[in-house]
Amino acid sequence: MSHSTIITASSIAVVSDISVLQGQSVTKGQTVLTLHIMGTDLPVVASHTGRVKRVWVKVDDEVEVEQKLLEIVDESQMAVTEATEATEATEAQVMSSTDKALSEFEERKASTLDEARSTQLAKRQAQGFRSARQNLAQICDVQQFMEYGQFAVAAQRQRRDYQQLKTATAADGIITGVAEINRPQGASASTQAYKTAIVINDYSVLAGTQGFFHHQKLDRILAVAQAQSLPVIMFTEGGGGRPGDTDITIVNSGLQCASFSSWAALSDVVPRIAIANGYCFAGNAALFGAADIRIATKKSWIGMAGPAMIEGGGLGKVSAKDIGPIETQASNGVVDIVADDEIHAAELAKRCLGYFQGPIEYSPKEQVEKDALQIALRDVLPDDRRFVYDIRKAIAILGDEDSFTELQRQFGGAIITGFMRMQGKPVGVLASDCKVLGGAIDVEAGEKAAEFMHLCNAFSIPLISLCDTPGFMVGPEHEQRGAVRRLSALFTSGAKLTVPLIAVAIRKCYGLGAQALLGGSTMKPQYMLSWPTGEFGGMGLEGAVKLGFSKELAAQEDPHARQQLFEKLVAKQYANGQATEVASVLEIDAVIDPANTRTAILQTLFS
Repeated sequence: MSHSTIITASSIAVVSDISVLQGQSVTKGQTVLTLHIMGTDLPVVASHTGRVKRVWVKVDDEVEVEQKLLEIVDESQMAVTEATEATEATEAQVMSSTDKALSEFEERKASTLDEARSTQLAKRQAQGFRSARQNLAQICDVQQFMEYGQFAVAAQRQRRDYQQLKTATAADGIITGVAEINRPQGASASTQAYKTAIVINDYSVLAGTQGFFHHQKLDRILAVAQAQSLPVIMFTEGGGGRPGDTDITIVNSGLQCASFSSWAALSDVVPRIAIANGYCFAGNAALFGAADIRIATKKSWIGMAGPAMIEGGGLGKVSAKDIGPIETQASNGVVDIVADDEIHAAELAKRCLGYFQGPIEYSPKEQVEKDALQIALRDVLPDDRRFVYDIRKAIAILGDEDSFTELQRQFGGAIITGFMRMQGKPVGVLASDCKVLGGAIDVEAGEKAAEFMHLCNAFSIPLISLCDTPGFMVGPEHEQRGAVRRLSALFTSGAKLTVPLIAVAIRKCYGLGAQALLGGSTMKPQYMLSWPTGEFGGMGLEGAVKLGFSKELAAQEDPHARQQLFEKLVAKQYANGQATEVASVLEIDAVIDPANTRTAILQTLFS
C-alpha cells in the first residue's frame, strides 16, 4: 500500500518556477517548485522520497493559502499509522526562509573566525603571536561579547573577489564591541561597572592597516564608549593608514577621519588602556601613545612612521626592527608597563582596569594578617641617614598583598608611580627612590609624576605621596633640558588636585622638589605626616651649610678643623629640621610610628 502527501501553499504567492514533472522521482529535501512573494523566493521541497503523482499549478499562477500545489506518492512506505498518514496528507513541507537565512548567517559568521582563517592563524603562531580572536578570548568572555561590525570587509570590492574578501579581510581588520571585564562571580553590583569597550586590531588582515570601514567601526565604538561612559581597552598592533581601499568613489586625502580626535576626546572622560605587540606604526602608534596606560610586549616596535614612510620621506632605508624597539620606548616613557607576551599584556590590562572600577572584596582575615606585618616598616631605613634603601619594600608592606602595579619603571626613576590597593580600595602611589639620583627630581621624573597626578585626579583615585627627596635636580646640563618649564608642571598638577592626598615624609623633605611631591606645600595634603626620621628644610642640609656659612668655613685654614665645623653645622641644621621640631611649629600635622602608617592612610582617605 502506498500513501501520498499533498503539499500546499503556506501563503499568498506566485509560482515562479516548477522544477519537476509529473511522474518524476524526487528525493527528500529536493526543491520541487519555488514561490515568489514581495521580492522573496520561497523554495518548496519534497517531504520524503517518492514520485510526483500530480502538479496542480503552473508557472505564474497566483496561489492562496493552503491551495494544493502538488502530490508526492511514497511507494516505499507500506505501513504507517493512521495518525501519521493524516498529518502528512495535510501538512505543507516548505523550507522556512528563516532557516535558510540562519544557515547563510552562520556560514558568513564562520568566515570571520579563526577556523576559517587557518592560513592566517598559522602565520601568527609561527611568529609566536596570537590571533585577534584569541586575544579577545583572553580579555573577556566571548560568549558575552557584543560585537559591532563583524561582517565588514575591506573597501576593495572593485579590485578583489568579494567572497575572498570575507575571509581575507574579516571584520576589516578590527574587532570592536562591548563586554564585561573583571566582574566577580555572584557580584550584585550593576553590570555597568564592568562594561568595557574593546578594540582589537587584527594584524593578519592587511598588516593591521586602517582602512575606510576600519575607521568607521573604530569611530562607532568610541562613540558608544563616550555615550555610555565605558572604559576602553585597545590592541593597537598594525601598520597605520591603508592606501589600497578602492571602493571610495570620492578622491580625498582621508584627513577628515575623526578616529584620532575621537580617541583623544575620551581623555579624562573614561580610562583608556592600550596594548602594543609586534609592529605598531603611524596611526596605530598615535592611538597607542594617546592612551592613559600603555602596555607593550617585549616583542614590540613602536614608531610614528614605519619603514615605507621613512624611506618615502627621503630618510633612507631602515629595518622595521630598528624603529622604536621596546628597550627604547620603555626607557623614554612611551611604554608604561612591559609585558612578557600578549597573554601577559591582556592580564595586565585587566589588572590596570580594575583600579578604575573601584573596590574589591577584602576579608577581615586579610586585614589582620596585613596589620601584623606593619611593624616591618620600622626596619626599612638604614641606621646611617646617608645610605640608600628600597622604598618598594615599604610600598609592598603598606599595600594589600601583591596589589601594586608600577608604571614607567624604566623612565624617570627618581619617582616611583603606580596603583595599589588598601583594604581592597584603589589608591595612587608617588614615592621617591633614593637609589636614583639620591631621589633628586629630574625632568623625566617630574613629568612622569605630574602626568600621574593628573590621571588619578581625573578618575577620582586618592593619592599617597611618600617623600624622600633633596629637591629638584640642578645644574647647567639639566637647565639645557628645560628644567624650569618641565619641572614646573608638577606644581600645576598638584594645584589642581581635588582627590584626597596624604603625604608621608620618610626621610628628606627639602626644597621645591619636596613641595612639588606634596601637591604644592605641606598644607596641601589632607594629612601631612612624617616618620621620626623626617628631615625638613629649604634645601639639602649639606648645601644649606655650604651656602649659608661659606665665610665661616673659609675662615678655617686647617682642613680638618674646617670639616669638623662643617659637620657641627650640619648636625645643628639636622636638629632644627627634625620632624618633631617642624611639627612643633605646625609646618606638618603629625609625626607617627612607621608601623602606624597604613592605619593613618586608611583613616584619612577612606573613613
